[in-house]
Amino acid sequence: MSFYISLSGLKASQVDLATISNNVSNVSSTAFKKSKTIFGDIFAAAPMQTTNQVAGQGVRVQGVTQQFTQGTLETTDKTLDLAIAGEGYFTVKGEDGTISYTRNGAFAVDDNRFAVDTTGARIQIFPVDPQTGVTTIDPTTATPANLVDLNIPTNNPNTPTAQLTSVGVDKKGLVSAVYADGSTLYLGQVAMASFNSQEGLRQEGDAHWSATVASGNPLLGTANQGMYGSVNSGMLERSNVDITDELVALIAAQRNFQANSKAIEAANTLTTTIVNLRT
Repeated sequence: MSFYISLSGLKASQVDLATISNNVSNVSSTAFKKSKTIFGDIFAAAPMQTTNQVAGQGVRVQGVTQQFTQGTLETTDKTLDLAIAGEGYFTVKGEDGTISYTRNGAFAVDDNRFAVDTTGARIQIFPVDPQTGVTTIDPTTATPANLVDLNIPTNNPNTPTAQLTSVGVDKKGLVSAVYADGSTLYLGQVAMASFNSQEGLRQEGDAHWSATVASGNPLLGTANQGMYGSVNSGMLERSNVDITDELVALIAAQRNFQANSKAIEAANTLTTTIVNLRT
C-alpha cells in the first residue's frame, strides 16, 4: 500500500511542478493570471472500522485554479493600450464570431480601421450618440449580441476632408476621436463584463476566457462603476506572477517530489528485506 500512497504523492507533485513552471514561463505575459494546485487527502475505511487505526491512502489533485488578483499596471503611453483596475473584462469578438473575455488590453487598429487585440479579435463597444457620447442602449440589459465593433475612421464622416488627429479613451471607457477641423466625435463606450464566478471561466489562452455554466452568463456594464473597474488608457496590466514566490514554491514542490521518491525507495528496501528472509 505504501507504494501506491507515495505514487499518488509523486503524481500530485508533478502536477504542482507543471503548474508552477507554467506560472514562471508566463511572468512576462500581458495580463496573465497565475494558477495554484489544490490538493486533497484520500481516506477510506469500512463502516464498522475504527478510523483512528487507519492511515490515509495518499493525495489527489482537486483542481488547478487561477488566481484573479490584480496585476501591476505598466505605462506604455499608447492610447489604445488599455488596462483595467478592478475585476472587469474587455469583451472581444473573434473572426469566427466567437465572444470571449480578456484582460489583455493591447489593442491596435487593423487595415479596416477596427480596434483589435493581439489575437485579431475586435473589441466590443456600446453604441453611443456621436455628439453627446450617451449610450443608445441600456448597458445593464444588453447582451453580447447588442454590442458592435469599435471602428476608428481616418476621416470625419460628416466632413470627409477632415482627417483624424487623435483618439482618446477616458476612465469610463468612452472612446472619442478628434479631427483636424476641431470637431470631436464619440465612437462608442467600451463594453465591460463581469461574472458571478471568475473561477468558473474557461481558459482559452492569450489571457482570454470564455463563459461557462460554472461562471454564469456575463454581466455587461460600463467602466468606472461597481464591479467593472476603471479603464486606464496608455497602460497595460502585467502578469500577477511574483517570481520570488514561485521559485520558493518550486523548491518546495521539488523537495516534496524527492521525499515521495525516498518513501518508495524505503518501501522497496523493506520489501526486499522481507523477501530475502523468506528465501
